[in-house]
Amino acid sequence: MHLFIAPLLYVPELEIRQQRGSLSPRALLLTVSDPQERLGSGGATLNALLVAAEHLSARAGYTVSDSKQKPQLLHSFYIQRGRDFPWDGCSRAFCWMPIAATEQSVEGPVCCLDMLLDCLSTKVCVGSPPGVWVCSTDMILILPTAQKISWEGFSGVRVMSLPGDVSFAANHGVYLTDTEGGVRDIVYRGSEKRIRSAVLPDGKVPLVSGPVFFSRSVSERLLQTHVTPPLDGCTYLGMDSGAPPLQVNIHTYSNEHTNLCLKNGCSSPLGPQGAAVKSARSVLWKTLRGVPLSLGALLTLLLFPCVSEGSRVINTVLEGSVRVAAGAVVQHCRLQGPIQVQPGCLLSGLDLNSSTYLQHMPLTSDIILQGHRVQLGELKLTVFTVLGAYDSLEAAGSFLNQTWSQFYSRTGIKPEELWAADSGLCRSLLDARLFPVFMPKGGPVGMEGVSFLLGGSGSAESWRAAWRLSLREVLSLTDQQGELHWREELFFSAGRRRAEDTLKGHTDHNLLPSIRAAVLGGQQGELLQTLDSVASGSSSDLGIAARSLACIADVLGCLAGEGRGGLRSGPAANPSWASAFSLLEQGKLVAGVQELAKQRVLWLNRPDLLVRAARHYEGGGQILLRKAVMSTHEFMFIGQSEMPPMGEWQEVECPARLDLSGGWSDTPPIAFEHGGVVVNVAVRVDGKRPIGARVRRIPKPHLVLVSTSGPPDCSVTTETVCEVLADLEDYCQPHAPGALLKAVCVCSDVVFVSSSLSLEQQLLERWGGGLEVHTWSLLPHGSGLGTSSILAGAVLAGVYRCTGRSYDTSSLIHAVLYLEQILTTGGGWQDQVGGLVGGVKVARSHATLPLRVDVEQLSLPQDFLSALQQRLLLIYTGKTRLARNLLQDVVRNWYSRLPAIVQNAEQLVSNAEDCARACSEGSLSGVGACIERYWQQKKAMAPGCEPAAVRTMMNALQPLTLGQSLAGAGGGGFLFILTRHAQQEENVRQILSTTQVRKRCALKDKFVKVGTSVNLKLLMMNNSKTCCTQS
Repeated sequence: MHLFIAPLLYVPELEIRQQRGSLSPRALLLTVSDPQERLGSGGATLNALLVAAEHLSARAGYTVSDSKQKPQLLHSFYIQRGRDFPWDGCSRAFCWMPIAATEQSVEGPVCCLDMLLDCLSTKVCVGSPPGVWVCSTDMILILPTAQKISWEGFSGVRVMSLPGDVSFAANHGVYLTDTEGGVRDIVYRGSEKRIRSAVLPDGKVPLVSGPVFFSRSVSERLLQTHVTPPLDGCTYLGMDSGAPPLQVNIHTYSNEHTNLCLKNGCSSPLGPQGAAVKSARSVLWKTLRGVPLSLGALLTLLLFPCVSEGSRVINTVLEGSVRVAAGAVVQHCRLQGPIQVQPGCLLSGLDLNSSTYLQHMPLTSDIILQGHRVQLGELKLTVFTVLGAYDSLEAAGSFLNQTWSQFYSRTGIKPEELWAADSGLCRSLLDARLFPVFMPKGGPVGMEGVSFLLGGSGSAESWRAAWRLSLREVLSLTDQQGELHWREELFFSAGRRRAEDTLKGHTDHNLLPSIRAAVLGGQQGELLQTLDSVASGSSSDLGIAARSLACIADVLGCLAGEGRGGLRSGPAANPSWASAFSLLEQGKLVAGVQELAKQRVLWLNRPDLLVRAARHYEGGGQILLRKAVMSTHEFMFIGQSEMPPMGEWQEVECPARLDLSGGWSDTPPIAFEHGGVVVNVAVRVDGKRPIGARVRRIPKPHLVLVSTSGPPDCSVTTETVCEVLADLEDYCQPHAPGALLKAVCVCSDVVFVSSSLSLEQQLLERWGGGLEVHTWSLLPHGSGLGTSSILAGAVLAGVYRCTGRSYDTSSLIHAVLYLEQILTTGGGWQDQVGGLVGGVKVARSHATLPLRVDVEQLSLPQDFLSALQQRLLLIYTGKTRLARNLLQDVVRNWYSRLPAIVQNAEQLVSNAEDCARACSEGSLSGVGACIERYWQQKKAMAPGCEPAAVRTMMNALQPLTLGQSLAGAGGGGFLFILTRHAQQEENVRQILSTTQVRKRCALKDKFVKVGTSVNLKLLMMNNSKTCCTQS
């Protein structure tokens, strides 16, 4: 467990990071404030130790804190604020970095503080004993992952150092070390000769910087001094007891060999506190003498790529034409174009109201323009400052990259108007009162104040009349809470804009982290409005609208809380949502989205209601997805031909299909948002085409629909007779009796459900009587061999022929896709491709609407075809699972664009192309490798699709196979294997008979069935019996 001790401003930000998951929820956060200003790093550390000890003692149930009652000492991190940073009013700690954190479950900024904490917690302190880490936020640190720090048996003080050049070290401190890594001395701003004595073998010197670790024993020894005068003056306890304040630095007392000169700026024995300083030194000397001080590791100062290689836009919303030149940085701004940001410029903290001035401002290269949120008593306002990128703040050498004489000449301003008369030679740009803040009669001054300084609008008289501040004063008056609030508003606004751009641009950006961040920040209302707007405005691309509704479902799911409201998948037919669904079905998108939002408001007050609302939003998205896929109707070309005689059967037999690679990429919306590629093969099972239909016209004007499913020894037959149109109204309900056959009658325009004519009148007028349809499948339910889609294709083919209409295979493929949207079962296009096109083929769809499928039959070497027939086997697992059970999770994850799913979709497509090449080249090993990869990709796309029993079977068969996979979506059904050698049926039977699976299955299904799968011989059919494919 970690304890983070931080200044007051930091703790709320750390709490936010804890909520977002970047800090452990078990970490303790503790606020500590210095009891006085200029306490020194050593005094602040001692005070922080005292506060932490009291806090841990209280948590342990102690009433006092003393050495005899030691609470558990954790890995404690004392985070010091560091010095002011002129380019960020919230200090370096909250300076946003132009990088994105990887694998964030909740989106958030990456600041210097985040990088420091990540470095410490995951790299530096790993393996360290309990103790206290003291670290400043003045810099960004990284540690090479290859370097390890040994903590075995460690006790004492260990410092982490930055490697630096001798010239750079002249203004800093360096550690002098011995051959064992012990620190012999600390030299502050020493001579070049003295600094060179610290040079390491690589020519660098270890700079005094970076984290410092105090082991438990040293921390306890140091803590004991808080009751000893004059060191008690460093703590809040001493201040409350009336002890005089004292400023000290701890680092110079950490070793008996250490130089006792104090760091520049600390109290000196020659100053007004001379006696107290000497006494404090004596106490620390006695307490810490003999404590080993060692150099732990040379950290690395993180250097980002030079911005001259490109611009950086950080936490900013840009609207209109805003062009950011190379080398420029724009952060924490909201700007409205037209604006040109010149090379080398830094724009920070500018709001939308600044844009008008910025559009007409003479902004040249290398200018720093900042907006600071400050508080003057009860008054809160924004003060704008402007500087040159090459100006020195500590001197008065230049302003706006020009000499002061040039500035005076251009503006008429005089030096005495910028600095007090007694400032003499101590003038610096940091103290020049350049920046107008408030006009006595006009109120706050905006961007017009700095516009005058840059040579734009304004006058010297107005500048002189204004109350002005120096940059130092502006920084000291910064309203840090206000500044953080402004950045947070921009962060969420940018997140909403990114969501809108992601949806409209069809990009693969994962929106879930942004959604979670919005919910945690209480910004879900604004995000929902944005998503409503995108959905409503996407009538020309229903794919966008469908994904927008899916994102709204994600927002509702996040509001419910992880696992609090129940499972995300579930029914979505509550009558309260029927009106909205009806509007969407009618194509009234705007009204439908508005009705959904109206209903949504009533379902926000409980986790279970939120999850149920999310299900209904996904239901609405499915309606829009179906309508988007129905655009495939454009590629259905049905012609006219001679109608066969009354009573003549039109029979269609089809093979099943095996998907060798690429499945799931054919599934909408993946098929038209990413593009899909599938390689599959038409197969006969035990030498038979297992799927078929026959259709004939009958004199009586009604519909007789008969379906038989299952193997002959356990088949089930159902018959449905439709006498009136009302009997067909449930054609879009997949579980209704005869739903598939009813949907075929509607989709093929045999009847029109919404017609004013009765069913009898329509049948007699158009076809001279009714239709009798019989279908069969010899495959078990949930086989994974594409039965339902292939059966739909067979029935459509029979109905078209029976009613005197012509079609081609491509039209039939698209007709099945269209029919399945009417039937509301969804699904992809690969099943009908596999069963309606003979042989081995590769099919593709492009990332666009309308959805079109192109099929290419592969030309195979004859010896390869024969080898494939002898090696490809089907094994029935005895388990069934509907693809629909998996489909909803896959579509949800795709809509969220989970990185793993996006990457997997890419790999599915590339593997399918590899498989097509392997087939064309006649490479059995290549095909087997693709099948193996494909099975791993299936499992990544739909976790849970591999039952334990199937895994056992596959492990047992592994030595015999080049590749193996469950057919279809997985979860059960048929397992297909490509064996290393021909004619392996008996070996497969023998292996399965010895596994535990065989024993369990024997109790349920008699035996796990094994059958020969592929036969690609051309079969000739007579005129009255049509083979839909050549398999």
